[in-house]
Amino acid sequence: MSLPIVRTVADLRAQVSAWNAAGLRTALVPTMGALHDGHLTLVRRGRELADRVIATVFVNPTQFGPNEDFSRYPRDEAGDAAKLASAGCDLLFAPTVDVMYPAGFSTSIDVGPVTTRWEGAFRPGHFQGVATVVTKLLLQAGADVACFGQKDYQQLCTIRQLVRDLDIPVQIEGVPTVREGDGLALSSRNAYLSPEQRQVAGRLNHIMRDVIDRLRAGQAVEPALADGTGALLSAGFTAVDYLALVDALTLEPLAEPGPGRLICTARLGGVRLLDNMAV
Repeated sequence: MSLPIVRTVADLRAQVSAWNAAGLRTALVPTMGALHDGHLTLVRRGRELADRVIATVFVNPTQFGPNEDFSRYPRDEAGDAAKLASAGCDLLFAPTVDVMYPAGFSTSIDVGPVTTRWEGAFRPGHFQGVATVVTKLLLQAGADVACFGQKDYQQLCTIRQLVRDLDIPVQIEGVPTVREGDGLALSSRNAYLSPEQRQVAGRLNHIMRDVIDRLRAGQAVEPALADGTGALLSAGFTAVDYLALVDALTLEPLAEPGPGRLICTARLGGVRLLDNMAV
């Protein structure tokens, strides 16, 4: 059975209203397509939390910088729809850019300090684009719960902040990162890696776990992070944008080992690989 697809906000709301009238809870899974098992895990989690699951596929132009990969970002709506159906999704919302950003659209949402460091520093404007489109999707769908992966941890923190600040009546569910056999976090951008780069990429999570082990053993934060950065470069990564121990809510750097999050973005050629782990 093919997955029903709607492309307008009116059609999306009509379906959700019908489910609400029947007393059914709905879950929302926003995506940009190019789906892998990480996305499908979000759908399956949504299925556990609600009676119906809506996935969205929209490659959002406002979160890409001028030198980023918007034009070559993979698009395969038919393939994505088949994967979603197999995972138990009930409806696909696949709007066009004109639906999401009609003529005269001028609003942008800035969530503040949680967005300014780390990815925000390397990708100016990125989180304004994310916050704006996610706010629209949450309001358009009116779902009871929305599922986001923990892999994009700063994004998850940003969404939780905007939902609190704007009193959007939705539960935000952070879903643990899905990994490949060697521990590499699943990402649509992994497809850009050459076979040689893919071998190097698998070292990222192992080196991060070693840093966590060092911190737990009592090594000070600064030398532990410096050792981890050196290990990444020695393993073959082109550059390390950041490797940091941060507060799990505010993302402010932690000077002393303690409960928090180890976050990292490392580059292999033109591919930026993100990962994070609880500490």
